[in-house]
Amino acid sequence: MTVTVTGPDFIAVQVRDVEAAAAFYEKHLGLRRTPASPPGAVVFATEPVAFAVREPLPGVDLDAVERPGLGVALWWRTSDAQALHDRLHAAGIPILKAPQDGPFGRMFTFAGPEGYAITMHDA
Repeated sequence: MTVTVTGPDFIAVQVRDVEAAAAFYEKHLGLRRTPASPPGAVVFATEPVAFAVREPLPGVDLDAVERPGLGVALWWRTSDAQALHDRLHAAGIPILKAPQDGPFGRMFTFAGPEGYAITMHDA
């Protein structure tokens, strides 16, 4: 039997405070919660891959790491990276890399809840 892997189908980041992280993504990125999320998590209606914030898995101590997600690159599409940057910057969200033109159009990187580095790029 041939096994086929088609790519990521679901992405979840582990956070200390699920509700605070969910509120961040709702307020600053305009994400919408799905009607049904499992206990200890909030799933958002993102496409093409679902995104969630969740409680840490057993054995994960977020206080023991320098920054959660270190070494993981999260890239998201947006309709206007520069406008989103300007809005996040005005809200005091830490910008890790200033806007620049890159291989996917205008892009920048900010620190989300727990310090996850998220790069936004033009669609």
